[in-house]
Amino acid sequence: MILGVSLVAYFAAVLARSEDGWDVSETELDDVETLADLTDLARDSAQDDDSVLIFIEQEDSWFAIVRVDGEDDPRIFVSDGAAAARSSYGSVLTDELVDQAGESEFGDLDHLLDEDGEAPEQDDEDADPHGGVPVGPLGDAHLLTEFGLASDALLALSGEGAVPGDALEEIAEAMGCGEVLEAVR
Repeated sequence: MILGVSLVAYFAAVLARSEDGWDVSETELDDVETLADLTDLARDSAQDDDSVLIFIEQEDSWFAIVRVDGEDDPRIFVSDGAAAARSSYGSVLTDELVDQAGESEFGDLDHLLDEDGEAPEQDDEDADPHGGVPVGPLGDAHLLTEFGLASDALLALSGEGAVPGDALEEIAEAMGCGEVLEAVR
């Protein structure tokens, strides 16, 4: 611990798709403060407009995969939203996913207002202990389907009792780059 800040171990790797398969390199996230920073990191590693994946694992408590294809918006999957929301790198991703869900899935929330047009007060006991981020998998479980990993397989690797480091190894194996990922770990 340095000056009251807990140092939590993480692993991050960039997997850039190429004509010959996947180029994998370990990366630092020290300068990443936003999803845009993470997306730029991925695009800087891209060959042409090929897909780039960023694998992030934090102390065997959660993992995330960010997929960037050319200029498209990034696609994100987090193995445990609530666990990731408690870390600086994870909260960058979970905040984005919760914002997206709020915009697309919840629509008009006027039905939650009382007759005066105000939100009813909540007791502290009723407050969401995870800050609005759900426990369990969050995001796009289909982001690796075209690379040989079906959404149900990705979700199974994210279930209770799953070990994030082992999950990333299995994902890399399914994509054909397990040995290359292991070499940078």
